[in-house]
This record gives sequence, C-alpha cells and structure tokens, in this order.
Amino acid sequence: MEVNSDWIERLRKVYPELEVLKEGGFSYIFIKDLILPDGVIPEKLDALLCIDRRDGYDSRLYVSEKIKECDPSRNWNGNIVLMDKNWFAVSWKTQQGLTYIEMLMVHLKAFEKWEK
Repeated sequence: MEVNSDWIERLRKVYPELEVLKEGGFSYIFIKDLILPDGVIPEKLDALLCIDRRDGYDSRLYVSEKIKECDPSRNWNGNIVLMDKNWFAVSWKTQQGLTYIEMLMVHLKAFEKWEK
C-alpha cells in the first residue's frame, strides 16, 4: 500500500515524533510512547502500526511488550522481530478503508481494561 501523506499528517498531530518505516515489503508507522487505554499496564509503550495487509489481517498493531490487565483471553499470536527488536500483537481484526488514526483506534480497543 502506498503511504497516504495526509493520513500521516493527521496522525502526527497526536504523535508528532512518529516515523514511517519499511521492512520486508511492508510499511509501518513507528509510534514512540503510544498511550494505552486507562487501567492497563504499562500506560504507554512503543508501537508499530503495519498499514499493509499482512498475515491475513488488514492491518496489525505490534507493541514492544505484552499488555497486562486487558482481557486475558486475547490471543497474542504475533511475536516477530522487526527493526531488530521483538514485537507482539494480538489477533484483532480491522476493516479496509480506515485512515491510519482510525486503524490505531480500532486496534487500541483490543487493550481496553478487562473487568473481572
């Protein structure tokens, strides 16, 4: 997928230091200190948003560590090395046609605090 510069600029208003990266034929948006939903641990971490279709998903959000206090039934099925670092992802579907900020918001719903 071609990177949409307008969508990057919208996301940059929230995360000004984001970087667009490419590896293995895929495009990623690196977000330093991504703020997570209230009540989960950690409160923020680094993330890579894969904006290309990959592994059967329309987009993927890779995080620098597994998140605690979210639904324990989350399927942490992504454990990969990208940009010389280990990243983790849950099985979470988005839909086609979303802007990058919309993709990110849908992915963050996977990590909302789990109420026992």
